[in-house]
Amino acid sequence: MGKLTKNQKLAAAKVDTAKAYSLDEAVGLLKEITFTKFDASVDIDVRLGVDPRKANQMVRGVVSLPSGTGKVVRVLCLCTPDVEEAAKAAGADYVGLDEYIEKIKGGWTDVDVIITMPSIMGKIGALGRVLGPRGLMPNPKSGTVTMDIPKAVKEIKQGKIDFKVDKTGIVHASIGKISFTPEAIEANVKEFMNTIIKLKPATAKGTYVKSVFLSTTMSKGLRIDPKTIEA
Repeated sequence: MGKLTKNQKLAAAKVDTAKAYSLDEAVGLLKEITFTKFDASVDIDVRLGVDPRKANQMVRGVVSLPSGTGKVVRVLCLCTPDVEEAAKAAGADYVGLDEYIEKIKGGWTDVDVIITMPSIMGKIGALGRVLGPRGLMPNPKSGTVTMDIPKAVKEIKQGKIDFKVDKTGIVHASIGKISFTPEAIEANVKEFMNTIIKLKPATAKGTYVKSVFLSTTMSKGLRIDPKTIEA
């Protein structure tokens, strides 16, 4: 890593790595120490007291962020012709079936989310090689295989995200942009954490939420006291 810029040095001096900040302190400080020319993502990392190798301790879910994500999410709907108009009206960027399946087979994955219907999953199975590694495979658990495609499109466009614990026991998600108001960021953090707490596996022993860190794309992580997050 090269030399720290003056701004980075100032930012580093403001962060107390030994401290667990309250949620509102952390959000205020993040805004002070983020010096990007672009609108940086606000990221959350939650370390859980679970063993993700055990199927009954897999923490996975979806959450609708009340303030949205701040990101433009490109949605492809693979659906039958009778659903196409409704999917477009709901805000889908790409709508169709066979021509998009062919494009994906050829390596095209220029989208963020793919939504489909149960009757088409048989056709999409063959795309697993391309979609799986990119995290684009539709899945009923994340609401992307559904009979109500317009509803799914609207929810994703408005800020519905899915998440799962990784093999080290950490859940990582982007939950907004640094340009959001502090209240908007805090509302998203609270909703996200409430969802994770509701998903606590019955078999998880000891402390469930071990640590929570908030950061932006370029900033240091700030440790949050989980007790200050509870809504």
